[in-house]
Amino acid sequence: MPKEILVNIEPQEKRVAIVDGGRLDEFYIERPQDKTIVGNIYKGKIEAVLPSLGAAFVDIGLPKKGFLYLSEIEFAFESFETQKTIPPEIKKGQEVLVQVVKESFGTKGPRFSCHIGLPGRYLVLMPQDIQVGVSRRIEDEEERRRLRKILSELRLPGDVGFIVRTAAFGRSKQELWRDAKFLYKLWKRMERIIKTKKAPALIYEEYDVTLRVIRDSFSDDVQKLIVDSRDEYYRIQRFMRTFLSYLANRVELYKSDSLFEEKGVEKQINRIFESKIYLKSKAYLIIEPTEGLVVIDVNSGGFRGKSGQEDAAFKVNCEAAHEVSRQLRLRDLGGIIVIDFIDMNKEEHRREVLNILKKALSQDRAKYDIVGISRFGLVEMTRERIHKTAKMISYQACPYCQGRGKIRSAMTTSIYALRELKRFLRGKSLKEVNLTLNPEVAAEIIKDSSLLRSIERQFRVKINLIPNPTLHIEEIKIA
Repeated sequence: MPKEILVNIEPQEKRVAIVDGGRLDEFYIERPQDKTIVGNIYKGKIEAVLPSLGAAFVDIGLPKKGFLYLSEIEFAFESFETQKTIPPEIKKGQEVLVQVVKESFGTKGPRFSCHIGLPGRYLVLMPQDIQVGVSRRIEDEEERRRLRKILSELRLPGDVGFIVRTAAFGRSKQELWRDAKFLYKLWKRMERIIKTKKAPALIYEEYDVTLRVIRDSFSDDVQKLIVDSRDEYYRIQRFMRTFLSYLANRVELYKSDSLFEEKGVEKQINRIFESKIYLKSKAYLIIEPTEGLVVIDVNSGGFRGKSGQEDAAFKVNCEAAHEVSRQLRLRDLGGIIVIDFIDMNKEEHRREVLNILKKALSQDRAKYDIVGISRFGLVEMTRERIHKTAKMISYQACPYCQGRGKIRSAMTTSIYALRELKRFLRGKSLKEVNLTLNPEVAAEIIKDSSLLRSIERQFRVKINLIPNPTLHIEEIKIA
């Protein structure tokens, strides 16, 4: 089956799925109120300098101040007339040009960098660096030499630098020149805005999710881009004429309202939010993310190998390594990641599983680092998390369990309720009191009538036990 990009537009959100052979490979979601600011460039103002942290907080006009390492500041100056000039010390109130490199998470504000990069289709323009380089992800030495030769032949502006993106593989000299010319014009227009606007101010806004995925992922191996909105179709066509005219005929308008269902994507998207993922071998993964750590456990489940425990573990782990890489991309999991593979005794098996994981991760656009694999089958790695995950956008903490994932049992709540009742009655002289509980909790107390009678005798009070089905199972009302 072909590789396709599917774009679903609703009034409240945009969804983009990259499907390879009918299997969901990447998924992105964006809502107007949650639109990412990653990639945006701002003229900001330094609000506070913290030498002990080696950082500064920068105001870009948003509710949360952003975090900027002092070592990142390539030019923090009071006047943008003298770019490339670094003042002797960084002070509160100074203006600085920053780019958002990481979304805000929880109570943390966004993270900024002064290493500005303007991404095009094939090149990234670097205003503060006059070097020209090729992405390390292009590993073919012959292609690297070809691209470097093209760059040396192009009359690129000398006051900025360029990095060749992975998408430039196999592209012509004319295509690279067109990209460089567009980016340079964009930067010169931004320079004029920088000089006229006072901080805090937005200087450049990154593309929305649709155009960003097209720019970064619509390559020759994508057979079709299908979109279910006429307005979005025309907007995509305008973008394609500017950047990817040779692929414009692969954009197709879907004229019904069930694109994701027809392509079998909707069910796959729903599985992104499940903690248990089954593999073809009937083994499964358990994925448990926390705020800063993700634990992935590989389980053999219903898999029964015929060639012994070691070989069975090896086969499951090989399959799991591929799926782990895919799940990290789909869920955009980041931070410290610990993968607990099934124990393998043979060193060569452990090395092979690690190599499969590394090869699968090489397709990931996020930066990652793998420490290695232990003799217990533990792999430690880190992966950068840039955007809010689909789960963060789509889900909220359960108001019933308050995000704990579990609630007290009816028995536990009944014991706690009687304890609270005694605490309430202590020191009071009441004739009657109402204890209102969820019916399940009330039923636990009714099972042993002596419980209430004992408290009634101790405090010389009449207790009315009132079941109320509208109450949370942990809720207790005493009046």
